[in-house]
Amino acid sequence: MIMCTAINHCLSDGIGTSQFLHAWAHITGKPDLDPPIQPIHSRHVLKSRSPPKATFPHPQFTLTSNNGHVDIMRLLQSQPLIPTSLTFTHSDILHLKRQCTPSLKCSTFETLASHTWRSWIKSLNLPPSLNIKLLFSVNIRKTLNPQIPQGYYGNGFVLACAETTVKDLVGANLRHGVKLVQQAKQDLNDEYVRSMIDLLEEKTLKMDLGASLVISQWAKLGLEELDFGEGKPLHMGPLTSDVYCLFLPVVGDFDAVRVLVSVPESLVEKFEYYMTEFFTAEEINGDHRANGFHAEDPMEY
Repeated sequence: MIMCTAINHCLSDGIGTSQFLHAWAHITGKPDLDPPIQPIHSRHVLKSRSPPKATFPHPQFTLTSNNGHVDIMRLLQSQPLIPTSLTFTHSDILHLKRQCTPSLKCSTFETLASHTWRSWIKSLNLPPSLNIKLLFSVNIRKTLNPQIPQGYYGNGFVLACAETTVKDLVGANLRHGVKLVQQAKQDLNDEYVRSMIDLLEEKTLKMDLGASLVISQWAKLGLEELDFGEGKPLHMGPLTSDVYCLFLPVVGDFDAVRVLVSVPESLVEKFEYYMTEFFTAEEINGDHRANGFHAEDPMEY
């Protein structure tokens, strides 16, 4: 059985979508029992203030001023885009984390986001002085005061923004990028999020995608655990791939993460090289490649 879904992001975010699908599966398998989490429709909890007041700078929506005529999105779309999919096992992720520890503690997402960002930027061969950004989704359900109630299925996330130059990102070690990601997460307190909500009242506002990589975290939504009565999925992922980067779950391996992003055809090998170069040639040709650390068949998507 193949089940395809299409969700309008105006209605729900990833966490809300997962909640809906799990409730659907629960009702299918146990029609006499109420879902364990009841939906909360209180959209007013993320209502803008009156009058709206943006009290912080929000580089997610501010066009960079020193990029000149360099537009990464235009560069990416100048030739056919090819999906690249690389699976990082628990061992692979620990290998990356060792580049940061013990001086810097970091999560799997922080480590892998920094590594993917650096590899992506390296493969594009951009001017060293170019200002670049990493935008990534952060759940703010517990950030706001008061917290958003459990069961809220609307858009309870904002985009955090890490910002630096090409030279500083690729010239430094992995810790530099991890620190930028961590700082972007730490900036997201209640007042900052309220400021962003107020800023979004400007309906013509657009994200700055001219020099940005966007990462969306799907790996910990529990979608690989869905069971509609025929067993858990053998695979979970999007039907198509785009320039936005997705961190996907690996069925049967909770600690592994699959990184999916489309890159221009001429850059596929270069991007995959930078993503895997932290292993020795012996490791790449040995256990790691055998364990799935490789680009998977793009036709799968």
